[in-house]
Amino acid sequence: MREFKILAVVVFFTLLVYVGVEPFAHSQMHAHVEGHDFVYDGTADIEEANTRVEKTKEALEKAKERLTEVQSIENSPQEDLVKAQDAVTKQENALAKAEETVTHKKSFWANVASIAQLDVNITNGEMSFGTCIACHNGAGINMGGVIPPNLDRIGSLYDKNYLIALIKDPAMASNVDHKYANTMMHPMGSVMAMVTSDQQIADIVGYIMQNKVGELEPKAAFEEACVRCHAVRYAKVTQLGDTPEFKEEKDALAHKIKVLDEQALVEAYMGKLPPDLSMMIRARSPHYMETFVENPQTQLPGTSMPRVGLTKENYEKVKTYLEEVGDPSKPAREAIGPWVILFFVVFTILAYLWKKSQWKDLH
Repeated sequence: MREFKILAVVVFFTLLVYVGVEPFAHSQMHAHVEGHDFVYDGTADIEEANTRVEKTKEALEKAKERLTEVQSIENSPQEDLVKAQDAVTKQENALAKAEETVTHKKSFWANVASIAQLDVNITNGEMSFGTCIACHNGAGINMGGVIPPNLDRIGSLYDKNYLIALIKDPAMASNVDHKYANTMMHPMGSVMAMVTSDQQIADIVGYIMQNKVGELEPKAAFEEACVRCHAVRYAKVTQLGDTPEFKEEKDALAHKIKVLDEQALVEAYMGKLPPDLSMMIRARSPHYMETFVENPQTQLPGTSMPRVGLTKENYEKVKTYLEEVGDPSKPAREAIGPWVILFFVVFTILAYLWKKSQWKDLH
C-alpha cells in the first residue's frame, strides 16, 4: 500500500498546484471587480464616478491637513504656504468636477433608459439611418483614428441600450469621456449634431434592431468588434483585416506599408498601439477578459480603449475566436485528456500488480 500512498501524495499536490495555486496566482494579476453581465444601464459608470468622488474627497482632506500643518509652523516659508493652498484649490476643483460627472452620468443613462421605452417609427428610422452612411460606407478610410465599421451587422452584435447611448453621446457610451474636455471632440461626435431628438435616436435604433442579419460566426463577431484597433498575427489579421496572399513581393511590401500607416493612425488616436491579441486568451484569466471587454475602465482606469457594447452572447463568440487562434489545440487536448488519464490509471494498476508478483517471494 505504500506505493498507493506515495501516488496519492503526488496526485494531491499536483492537483493543488494545477487547480489551486496557479489559478489563484493568476487571479492576483488583475483587479477583483464585479461584472454587470453585459447590461448597459449606466450602473458601472456611475459606480466608477462615485468612487472617483470618494478618492478626491480623501485627497482633499489630506491637502487640507497639509495646509493646516504648514500654517501651524512659525515663520513657514511663503512658498510652502502657496503650494499647500494651491493643492487644496486643485482638489476642490477636482471634487467639483467629479461630482458634476456623477450628476451628468446619472442624467445621461436615465435618458437612455427613457429613449429605450419610446415607440419607434421604422420608416423614419431608415431615413435617419441614411445619414450614417457618409462615414460608415465600407470604404476603409481612417476617420479620426480608426476605420468606421460597416453598420449592416451592428443590430446582431451590440446591445440596444448601448446603441442608443452611442448615438446620444459616443464618448459617454464608450466610457472614454475622460479623454475629452468636450465629448463633441470624439471622432463620432458629429452624430450628436445630426441626430438631435430622443425620438430620432429611438427610430434609428429601432430600424437597426429590426434589420438584424441573424447569428454571427465567432470570427465575424471578432472582426466587427476588435479588428479596427487590434491585430492577430497568428491568424494573419491586421487593422485592415485579413492579409491577402500576394504573388509579388512588392505587392506584399506595399500592403505592409498600408498596415504600418494605419497602425500609426491608431497609435496616435489611442496613445499607444493596442496589443496583438493572438495570445491574449492564454495570457489573461477568463474573469479579466470578460470584465475588461465589458468595461475596460474597471481593469485599466484611464485607458483609451472604448467599451464596445457587445451583448453577452457575442462576447462569448469573440472569446471563442480568440481561443481558436491562441489555443487551437485545445479541443484535441481536451478530447485526448481522459484517455491519457485512463492510460496512467491502467498502467499504475498493471505496474502495481507486476511489482507485487515480482516481490511476493521476498516478503
